[in-house]
Amino acid sequence: MYVIGIDVGGTFTDFVVAQEGQPPRYFKTASTPNDPSEGLMTGLNDAASAHDLSLADFLASADMIIHGSTVATNTLVERKGAKVGLITTDGFRDLLEMREGLKEDRYNLRMTPFVPLVPRYMRAEIPERVLSDGSVKVDLDEDALNAALDGLKDEGVEALAVCFLFSYLNSENEDRVGELIQAKFPGMYTSLSSQIIPQIKEFDRLSTTVINSYVGPVLGRYLENLQDRLTSVEQGGDFLIMQSNGGVAPIEDSRRQAVRSILSGPAGGVAGAAAYGRLVGESDIIAFDMGGTSTDISLIENGEPHLSTEKFEAGWKISVPMIDIHTMGAGGGSIASVGPGGIMQVGPESAGAMPGPAAYGKGGDRPTVTDANLALGYLDAGNFLGGSAILDTALAEKAVAEHVAKPLGLDMIGAAEGVATVVSTS
Repeated sequence: MYVIGIDVGGTFTDFVVAQEGQPPRYFKTASTPNDPSEGLMTGLNDAASAHDLSLADFLASADMIIHGSTVATNTLVERKGAKVGLITTDGFRDLLEMREGLKEDRYNLRMTPFVPLVPRYMRAEIPERVLSDGSVKVDLDEDALNAALDGLKDEGVEALAVCFLFSYLNSENEDRVGELIQAKFPGMYTSLSSQIIPQIKEFDRLSTTVINSYVGPVLGRYLENLQDRLTSVEQGGDFLIMQSNGGVAPIEDSRRQAVRSILSGPAGGVAGAAAYGRLVGESDIIAFDMGGTSTDISLIENGEPHLSTEKFEAGWKISVPMIDIHTMGAGGGSIASVGPGGIMQVGPESAGAMPGPAAYGKGGDRPTVTDANLALGYLDAGNFLGGSAILDTALAEKAVAEHVAKPLGLDMIGAAEGVATVVSTS
């Protein structure tokens, strides 16, 4: 029987297959950003073939599949989530935009305000009020709610977030809103703050709940599509999704609590580093995970990753427990460029999986960290992806020469060394 680990990143999808009494086996395939499940299934087919099994037999022999993904992360960062409508207490419509009343860069007089995930015309305030002792002072105005829901439907709402004052003490009004939403719009993705994050601090609860509704439908569609693919080949064991706190959850729980999967991919790397530390007797570790798009760094102390409930992702506050991971836009696919002042920059823009670095030969012509490493001889062109792909050294050298060496007046090797130095010292 097997345990399969899968990590879908922005550039590559990685697999590890563990079997009791046998050394683990590793596989890698290119990610497919338009449909991440496609690259995942390709990798599973490769792993099955390597074990001389059909995909159906391979998955039937799997006790457990654990999947880390950047789908929720990328949805938030790229602002490609659902069109969310917000239902909130009368008088608190603008809290999402006012945030906590402080500028993140308080001395920057030209700081551009954050654009809220829910525009003002998609935010509705409803007469109701729960007091700080949990008692209901104002009952929910169901007529006002129905009118607001009709208006949001006319605006094309795709998901709803509900956040009332003090609902973590008494969820009666929020629960009723949830019932009325499902009666009016069956199947509508809905997040109630009293279920997502039932704790004090109004803005933290509001922001986290809105993000859950923003990424939930996208993550849900991906997980449902993946589940359908796996069901079609009779995958039988548990299928679990990595959570931002380093734990795992079933697919349905991950769909409902999508905000807890924002750091699903990176958290798996930190959890793995902590597990490896236990095997070798090391309890204080710096976890460094450099992928194709970004690099994630985290501290493990006394064998445990640091957790935080005060994380900001893409400028938005998330208050569910998450491993404290610091991310920088520097990976193998990070693009090197020269600005107007003659300053070299590497990242945060990435070539991703498609077209990828110039050396992939898929149409990319801009130099990346991978191209520089290949030009310097750090990578073996004939042994990429375990020998399943051949890199084109000539294309890599051409990209570095044209876009970095020429503008800086350097030879190609000097320019490639510059790219490697910049990304290493970032």
